[in-house]
Amino acid sequence: MSIDVNNESGTEVDEQAILDIARYALARMRIHPLSELSVIVVDTDAMEQLHIQWMDLTGPTDVMSFPMDELRPPAKDDEEPPQGLLGDIVLCPEVAKKQGEDAETQHSMDEELQLLTVHGVLHLLGYDHEEPDEKAEMFGLQAAIVDGWRSERGMTGPSPAPTVS
Repeated sequence: MSIDVNNESGTEVDEQAILDIARYALARMRIHPLSELSVIVVDTDAMEQLHIQWMDLTGPTDVMSFPMDELRPPAKDDEEPPQGLLGDIVLCPEVAKKQGEDAETQHSMDEELQLLTVHGVLHLLGYDHEEPDEKAEMFGLQAAIVDGWRSERGMTGPSPAPTVS
């Protein structure tokens, strides 16, 4: 898996954890090991510009995903996954920090960024949360991936509850 993490935010983030959880999520979703992903960490001004440009919404958001080849997980266990460019995930640590502090189960900015990375990966793979059934599926998968990753690393305590909009 080729994953690039580029921190342009000016905020110190755990880039290795972002890389690791993205790799874990893609492996769990059975995405071809030669597929490519880019994760960009930006400040609030850059995120607001992207939010306005692509969603026509003011203010910064937590995560945005920009799919390229529209890769999807294989439908069957014996199906060979296609290789390609997944796309870009853009994260905003300042928004993540506030969301972590405001969450029902308060958690760190880095924990929120890990959750948002998985959220972004799932969006790149075609998952959405506009409808209640889609939301249940996506957020359930997101929680399972984050919990699995945390468990493999011996991290204790509950994983962050979804705070993404």
